[in-house]
Amino acid sequence: MSSTLSQGEVPIFGSYNQDSNDADKSMDNGTQSLAIVPRAHMSKKTPIHIDILLSPVSKIKKKRPERPQRNISRWILLRLWFNMYRKFFILITLLNLTGIIMATLNRFPYATNHLGALVLGNLLCAILFRNELFLRLLYTISIYGLRSWAPLSIKLVVTSMLQHVGGIHSGCAVSGTGWLIFKIIYLIQSCNVQHSAVIATGIITTISVLTSVFSAFPWVRNVLIPWITIRKVPVEVEIPSPRVVILRFDRGMQQGLLGRISRTSIMEYHAFGIISEGRKSPYHYMICGVQGDFTKGLVENPPITMWTRQLKFAGVGHASKMFKRGIRICTGTGIGAALSTCIQSKNWFLIWIGSDQEKTFGATITGLIREHIEPERMILWDSKKQGRRPDTMELLRDTWIRFGAEVIFITSNKRGNDEMMQGCRAAYWVSLLAFLLSDMFTAGGSNCSSCTALALDCQRGTTMPSLLPAYQDSD
Repeated sequence: MSSTLSQGEVPIFGSYNQDSNDADKSMDNGTQSLAIVPRAHMSKKTPIHIDILLSPVSKIKKKRPERPQRNISRWILLRLWFNMYRKFFILITLLNLTGIIMATLNRFPYATNHLGALVLGNLLCAILFRNELFLRLLYTISIYGLRSWAPLSIKLVVTSMLQHVGGIHSGCAVSGTGWLIFKIIYLIQSCNVQHSAVIATGIITTISVLTSVFSAFPWVRNVLIPWITIRKVPVEVEIPSPRVVILRFDRGMQQGLLGRISRTSIMEYHAFGIISEGRKSPYHYMICGVQGDFTKGLVENPPITMWTRQLKFAGVGHASKMFKRGIRICTGTGIGAALSTCIQSKNWFLIWIGSDQEKTFGATITGLIREHIEPERMILWDSKKQGRRPDTMELLRDTWIRFGAEVIFITSNKRGNDEMMQGCRAAYWVSLLAFLLSDMFTAGGSNCSSCTALALDCQRGTTMPSLLPAYQDSD
């Protein structure tokens, strides 16, 4: 089943962050990230069929060589940190803060006369951008409105915005609370004409909203519609190994969705990626890494029914429909969020890094991969059999060139996300510098063979240029 790298095609160096003998973190503890790298100067597409030569693993544990440290500039780290989430949050907060200051100085009469509207407008906007039905609508409009005509740069920006709408939610929630505090202070200052019950109600409301903002209560993030779709449904539990639980539910799903499940109708809902062969499939699956009390309970006391929301919410992988060709790289149980995209579309390449995947995840998941993904469209890296971790950037670079991808979706734990996104960003700066130096020396009539060679490599696609940064989901 494993598509692998022949020794002559891709040199492998130990640089991946995952412990080869441990299952990766589940979706609950990891973060989902999107590394966006547009196509630039691609070489001719050639089919990829990669075979890893599996060498027997010695029973004697050998000391692993230390991974080489990548030198990532502070500018790259700053660009990754200052993502679209923080841009949304800062923009909205600064605009509202400016309004509050102007109202305090009596330079904003509209705000003074319509404080209630500013409070409710911000708070309702905060709730709206956490509503799963509204987010599904945004994804649908973006996918079908852009994929046929929009240039790649617009698709990348829109995808980043969809991924980080939580910044709008947070900014509006904080701003609405700020306007509410301003309103209460205004009422207290005019207490001689305000009824004491109005002031008391305002203070109680402010305390409640502040508690919600600081505690992030679920009712802030959701409205009625997702909750009225809750149903108790039958479930079949498969435990292929002590570290993984596979849940099978009825009904097929489109790719890129996530579902929430619980043993009770109200409390403790947990989100997992959904694997399905398509809408017409009789089943969909969830992969749960056994880590916390909830997932351990699935092993110790397997349920026959579970509560779930029939309205599934869109993950950033749902935006894959906007792009012509892409790479989906994941580690461990991250396959739960990644696999449907590669099953339902022939234009997506799967890279799955894990430890003894077939034994750990069982026949159901490996069977879906064998049945729906051609060997030339996947790389399955078994760190346990290889006895080493892959150089993820080398895998991405080689696959990027050969498959002709225009975007990369990453699902890993935080350390894996950071490593791959920093690598993509660093590759962009190297490529850009090469082009600039090449143009400069060519224009000046100088001969710089090393710069020219690097620029030609960039043009052939042997490095991985990027016009936009890699984005990490801080939501």
